[in-house]
Amino acid sequence: MKKTVADVLKSKPISNVYSVTPDSSVFAAVKLMAEKGIGALVVLEGERLAGIVSERDYVRKVAVQERSPANLKVSEIMTAKVITVSPGEDARHCMELMTNGRLRHLPVVEDGRLVGLLSIGDLVKDIISQQENLIQHLEQYIRGE
Repeated sequence: MKKTVADVLKSKPISNVYSVTPDSSVFAAVKLMAEKGIGALVVLEGERLAGIVSERDYVRKVAVQERSPANLKVSEIMTAKVITVSPGEDARHCMELMTNGRLRHLPVVEDGRLVGLLSIGDLVKDIISQQENLIQHLEQYIRGE
């Protein structure tokens, strides 16, 4: 049975998606990521996905360039052209997208509305769980159970 993005999202212990606006300060965004122990935030204009901002964006576009995060807006460092997936998308396809694109997060969008955020960690955990189940079944089969 193929797992979908919706299946993976349902298995997440916490499904909160944290967000900021394009006008939020970079400092506020980085502070929120640190408080929540997360690596990325979606950037929303109302309910519309405007982009994504990550720790990687901060390091490359702020810290390394010695810019002040208090004086910058999220819109100045976010990734605006975001690759998104739908809840019905195959989870393995998402893993390929993320691996090939060197992405760590994929916003999940349905009917133009953000419904979740998939991380590479979510997909890895899901694959490990599937493999453990398969091993159990094979061991039971071999033992004749």
